Amino acid sequence: MRYLFPAEMGYSMNDAKATNQAFGLLYHLTEILSPGRFRMTQEERKKLITDFLSANAGRSDEDTARMLNMLVESLAYSKLQELLPQAQAQGKAETPPQPEKKKKHFIKFTKKELDQMNGKFKNMFAHGDKIITYRQKKNGVYEIRFRRQGVDINVSSKDPSVLKKKFIEAFNNYIATGSAKPRTMHTVLFNNCALSWLSLKEKTTKETTFREYKRLFEHDIAPAFADKTLAEVDREFIQNFLFRYTEEGKMRTAQKLHLILRCIFDLAASDYKFNSPMEKVVLPRHQSKKGSAFTYEEEKQLVEFCINNPKLSASSALLVLLYTGVRRSELATLRILDENWLECDTSKEKMGNDLVSRKIPITPMLRKVMPHIDFEKAKHTNLNTINTTLKRLFPHHHTHELRYTFITRCNVRVQKGNYEKIIASKQLFSMR
Repeated sequence: MRYLFPAEMGYSMNDAKATNQAFGLLYHLTEILSPGRFRMTQEERKKLITDFLSANAGRSDEDTARMLNMLVESLAYSKLQELLPQAQAQGKAETPPQPEKKKKHFIKFTKKELDQMNGKFKNMFAHGDKIITYRQKKNGVYEIRFRRQGVDINVSSKDPSVLKKKFIEAFNNYIATGSAKPRTMHTVLFNNCALSWLSLKEKTTKETTFREYKRLFEHDIAPAFADKTLAEVDREFIQNFLFRYTEEGKMRTAQKLHLILRCIFDLAASDYKFNSPMEKVVLPRHQSKKGSAFTYEEEKQLVEFCINNPKLSASSALLVLLYTGVRRSELATLRILDENWLECDTSKEKMGNDLVSRKIPITPMLRKVMPHIDFEKAKHTNLNTINTTLKRLFPHHHTHELRYTFITRCNVRVQKGNYEKIIASKQLFSMR
């Protein structure tokens, strides 16, 4: 047995314990450190202690206690040295075998292939051209699972070269649309396609026309076609959608919606190579109502109302519309040329064409009510205010019928040969 010296144990000469405590420790240590089959008997322990005391006869209690403590700790240290190798060997034996790590495979992309990817994410591939790990499944299929910076792509193929092409296509689709799936009629939503069509119309049609397209889309089309792909919108679905309006008597609305849907599907069919379902969609035959002119009694009632209510913002505008025949959309462009003529810009010209001005004669009836007309006020009156005011007076008439009334009165004058009272030649006065 190897004994420790005071320097190894870190003792100083002043660190002695009481003698009786040291005897107790030594006795207990011989009990627990002896191997089971060589456990010391009572007599053997007494002999060990007696021999130790004989060897230290004549020493003081303090020295004896110190020596006993050294013996106790030396025994403990020796036993610990024996146990440590056994524990280490046992720990190694109990460690379960680690499975072999699967070797990672990499797909190498050429510079040309990297250039085909969206530039925003090229800096994600930081290790040269070794950027995408893939695995080969038990069935022989190669698979890429790419998840970085919010991009989530999963593609597979039995051919690694095809796998690369699929990844590039899916990657670019994800950047462009937020989905790794290719853009086809089965993946593109109808409403997204409709919004693309609207963005084109915003740049190629007049503002008033675009506003009407947008209103019909947001109010009628978008809610009915929500979350449907182009493939899911078939002829039957569209037909039933339009029939709901015709059954409610909204024939004009159904015709407008039919026109918009046909334009959207023409664009989509060209982009995604499929036959438009609008080719077989039909609407019931319908004769649009052209409206009717005001009777002379209604005309008189309207004029009296406007004269008696000069503070109403719509009064001047209604008189101008009645006795000039201009459209509501042309009212804001009305100009006084001289004592006999007015002028406005025609609103029916297509976007991109030069503005066409139209001269309007000041008729005898207009001249009579001109003292009651504030032309500047009329030009800036809200169109909805004009419509509302007229509907309150004549619920069965609409504002455009003021134009019909003016045309009707002109025709009557011309037929009677009153050329001096109203000029209606195509050169000077055209009802375009």
